[in-house]
Amino acid sequence: MARWLGLVLVMNRRNFVAFTALGLACLPFVARSSLADEPKKGPPAPKPAAPAAPATALSADEIVSRVQAFYDKTTTFRAGFKQRYIVKAYDKTRDSAGSVIFEKPGKMSWRYANNGNRVVSDGTLIKIYEKDNKQMYEQKLSSTQYPAALSFLTGQGKLKQSFKFSKQDSKQMKFASGYVLAGDPLQPTAAYERVFFYVDAATFQVRRVLILDAQGNRNRFDFVTGEVLAKAPQGEFVFVPPPGTQVIRP
Repeated sequence: MARWLGLVLVMNRRNFVAFTALGLACLPFVARSSLADEPKKGPPAPKPAAPAAPATALSADEIVSRVQAFYDKTTTFRAGFKQRYIVKAYDKTRDSAGSVIFEKPGKMSWRYANNGNRVVSDGTLIKIYEKDNKQMYEQKLSSTQYPAALSFLTGQGKLKQSFKFSKQDSKQMKFASGYVLAGDPLQPTAAYERVFFYVDAATFQVRRVLILDAQGNRNRFDFVTGEVLAKAPQGEFVFVPPPGTQVIRP
């Protein structure tokens, strides 16, 4: 059975360069599926502060532009998150929760409350620490296939340069008070086949991301209690593992 990594970003041991699934990060479903078959158990979806009847006249392109504009003007952002990762082949589900801080350019810090795992990028190196296995994966950020599904949060990517978007039926997707966009990658990637973005209709913040990979695995992130910060806490993007940790580099 595949070994749980319990991380925001899951790495393949034999190919550290490729993100096989985000589960950072980042959020999946069976190809081209709706959310009708999403398991009812697990962390509840956040309730976005949106009008009771959101505007429906906006096109997918207009929604994406407003989402990008929100994050373009944001330098440092903090949120709580709830993650559900489903391995289709074994019909196994892993729920996690914690907090994350993003800061441009390329910095992020994920803290998993349930298992002590960490994912830290200082903009140059990305480190993925597994507490239970006493291991840490380390690589230059520029050498990774950093997922576009989350890279816009750190100023490393633009949504329209990474995906072709289509607008989904929000009611059918069980997000009637907001917008749902399906993103198909413009360039093939081993990390995912399709990404769903759930957008707050009032603020245009991304409240949920779901990522689908080629194996049908599902990785969902719900971002809650989001707030813009003037500055990240000192030392937030520096991580030194405990003594005895095995450091793995490609």
